[in-house]
Amino acid sequence: MERQLHKYFQGELSQEERLRLLQSVETDKTLENQFVELKNLYTLTLCTKENTEDDFKASNESYHRFIRNIKRRRIFSSLWKTASVAAAIASLVLLTYFYTVNHIQNSESRELLSLHVPAGQRLRFTLEDGTSVWLNSRSTLYYPTTFNKKQRRVTVEGEAFFDVTHDENRPFIVSSHGVEMKVLGTTFNIFGYPDTDVLKTSLLEGSLMVYYENKESNNIILKPNQEVVVKGGEMTVNAISDVGYFLWTDGIYSFYNEPLNNILKKLELYFDIEIIVKDPTIYTWEYTGKFRQRDGIDEILRIINKIHKFKIEKDEENNRIILSR
Repeated sequence: MERQLHKYFQGELSQEERLRLLQSVETDKTLENQFVELKNLYTLTLCTKENTEDDFKASNESYHRFIRNIKRRRIFSSLWKTASVAAAIASLVLLTYFYTVNHIQNSESRELLSLHVPAGQRLRFTLEDGTSVWLNSRSTLYYPTTFNKKQRRVTVEGEAFFDVTHDENRPFIVSSHGVEMKVLGTTFNIFGYPDTDVLKTSLLEGSLMVYYENKESNNIILKPNQEVVVKGGEMTVNAISDVGYFLWTDGIYSFYNEPLNNILKKLELYFDIEIIVKDPTIYTWEYTGKFRQRDGIDEILRIINKIHKFKIEKDEENNRIILSR
């Protein structure tokens, strides 16, 4: 089995063989420990050798360190209670084949990688500086193999939750849709799917500077429990109305007095499906509740339907759901 592990990290296994191996890792504690040790070994190899094309191919699967338990912070301890190594491994099994690697060179000749999470899933991993990142469904993160000495820069499409490792000499910068967020060490959430016309950044801890690209002098400084909404070329700062929203990192979608119109839009994003509403009055209903991501959109709509009655028709061929009264 150790030979299979080496082949896995060297990219020599077929997709079917990789899946079988990861399923074994999930159920075998000894094999899991071996997997972690080899993963760390290949990570060190990636960080210490010059990145040739062959080196990169041999090491890219090992770059992501095994999931660490996120720091239990005061106001968010409830978010992480259900997180476990077993759940992280399960996510790895589901998502391994959705990793994509882009061979893009930046100005300092560092490789950029891209990590995409498919519909209905989420993933947590750790960047090389120790920063913890949760990626929500249908989200992509672009990041370098190693950060440079002056700054740590990544790009997000979709939704991500960051717990940034403090480094006063290297600010952490996140770019999304022409907006940049600059921090030294903090915890914040970014919502910026390509399918929407809004970018929202919510700060939970620390301090965050938000500004348009190349316009850092004209910035907004967020304080904890504040969020900035960027829409139509304007930035608006508000208080965070519901911290339960960030339970998505725990696999829970939480809504508080949310118009059904907003809920349906988010379900479309998260599960990559079109929802057609034939009766506009459905949009005006409000709902408060929590749903588990793993239950899927059919079960979520069924639960909502217990409170607000409507008919549900599913069109599998066209990947859409039709709601009517």
